[in-house]
Amino acid sequence: MKAKIEIPLSRNKIIRLTIGSLLLVLAGVWLFSHAGNFRDMPLPFLRNPIVIKGFGVLGILFFGGTGIYGFRKIFDKRIGLILDSNGITDNSNASSIGLIEWSDISVITTKQVMSTKFLLINVTNPEKYIGKAKSGMKAKLMRSNMKIYGTPLSIISNTLKYDFGELEKLVQTEFERNKNVG
Repeated sequence: MKAKIEIPLSRNKIIRLTIGSLLLVLAGVWLFSHAGNFRDMPLPFLRNPIVIKGFGVLGILFFGGTGIYGFRKIFDKRIGLILDSNGITDNSNASSIGLIEWSDISVITTKQVMSTKFLLINVTNPEKYIGKAKSGMKAKLMRSNMKIYGTPLSIISNTLKYDFGELEKLVQTEFERNKNVG
C-alpha cells in the first residue's frame, strides 16, 4: 500500500439521517396516540388499536435508537474508514468493529437492499470479530448480519464522505494489493 487512506465521516449525512430518525419517532408517537382513528383501513388487522399502538411503539424504539446513535455519531471525532497495510479500520456504522486485517479477509462482495448498497467483508474466522464487540447489542447485530449475509462485517457509505461506487473500487483494489502481503 502506498500510504494510509483516510475517509472521514460526513457530518451532513449523519445529521440528515438523525433528523429522519427523529421524524419517524414523531410518526410513531402520532400512531400510538391516534390508534383508534384507523377504523376505515381496508385490512382488518390494521383497524385494531393494539396493532397500531404496537407499530407506534416499535417505530419509537427502533428509530429512537438510531436517532441516539446518529446524535452520538455527529460528535464522533474518529475517522470513518482507514485503509492501510494492516487492513480496514471501520468506524462507519453501528456494527463497526475496528480493524479488519487483510489476512483474515477471504472475499469482499457488494449487496444492495432496497436503495442501500453495502460491502460485505467475508472473513475466515467470524467469531474473532464478533468477540471484539464491546456490547451485547453490537454482538447481536453482528450475529444477525452473520445469519442474513454469511458474515458479521459490512461497510456502508451512508455516513462517509465518499461515493459508494468509488468506495467499492478503492476497497477492492486495496484488498487485491494487500491480501497476500504479510
